[in-house]
Amino acid sequence: MDNALTKKIVVTGTRGIPGILGGIETVCEELFPRIAARGCDVTLIRRTNYVHDNLPEYKGVKLLDLQAPQMKSLETIVHTLRAVWVAKFKLRADLLHIHAVGPALVTPFARLLGLKVVFTHHGPDYDRKKWNGIARFMLRLGERMGVGYAHEVIVISNVIHALVQKKYGRTDACLIHNGVPDPDFTVGTQYPESLGLTPKQYIFTMGRFVPEKNFHQLINAFATLRDKRDCRLVIAGDADFEDAYAHELKALARREGVILTGFIKGAKLHALLAHAGFFVLPSSHEGLPLSLLEAMTYDLPVLVSDIPAHIDMGLPGDAYFAVGNEGKLAEKMASLLDAMPCRRTYPLAQYQWDHIAEQTLHVYSRL
Repeated sequence: MDNALTKKIVVTGTRGIPGILGGIETVCEELFPRIAARGCDVTLIRRTNYVHDNLPEYKGVKLLDLQAPQMKSLETIVHTLRAVWVAKFKLRADLLHIHAVGPALVTPFARLLGLKVVFTHHGPDYDRKKWNGIARFMLRLGERMGVGYAHEVIVISNVIHALVQKKYGRTDACLIHNGVPDPDFTVGTQYPESLGLTPKQYIFTMGRFVPEKNFHQLINAFATLRDKRDCRLVIAGDADFEDAYAHELKALARREGVILTGFIKGAKLHALLAHAGFFVLPSSHEGLPLSLLEAMTYDLPVLVSDIPAHIDMGLPGDAYFAVGNEGKLAEKMASLLDAMPCRRTYPLAQYQWDHIAEQTLHVYSRL
């Protein structure tokens, strides 16, 4: 192995692994064990308020836990500053890999300490509805710091690639898609049936309970169909912080007979995907939606909002509806319900994790 790849790599910008809710967390759980397996010394720094184990490592990735304030506005920046300091002076890192625009705010500080920095841009988080004006300003500044000061920039979609070129003139960013694990079609129907579900007769979605996922619109659209169709709606996921939106969403779901599973992974999630009728993602904002990719690996018909990140996936035209249009969403859901059960296949070769690990190692080697 090239000497550049045998040095110490430290990862920050994630809540942690394994089994922690979040898209970036899923990426790190899949990617960095593969990086470690290729001979790299990888340490991933976790946030203690999300960790419920005492693991010293996970599949070859060393784990280091640091405390962070349990405040939405301070958690990320304080933890990342601490992580950069530890990476330099305790771990003696050669390369720091920062994930997401919020943590990227500290990129100049990492450079000042002499660290080589790789920044992965997972999407313009400042577009999320949960942030106030000050938070959005800081996230935009984080994007500017990451794109402007990182030695290497990775983007996960064509949409983000175009964004960093247009806004910042950064033409050397490397496009590396996020990946998706192989499906498990061997899982039985015990878990769906324990929830009162009939295989192939329910609608499925998953994600964090935040406004931009638009799960409230999905529930409203489903409510117009519930009495006309023998089907159920299942939402897997939960909120990071039990705020007003999450509380209201759960109350709405209970009123409309929606099944909320909470945060699930592994066999339970695979079973719900394998036996669903179709998958819906009505988001108003996404980077590269891993939940959608995972549904596609299970050959599920998918119905998604027509935001740039979804259009970039190149799905059939009938898979899209106008974002925010509950009436059109209900209409397209009715059509899919009439067609159940059915399956679709998708070209997913570019989303294979082993290929993505090799691409990431190539970026490291350039440093």
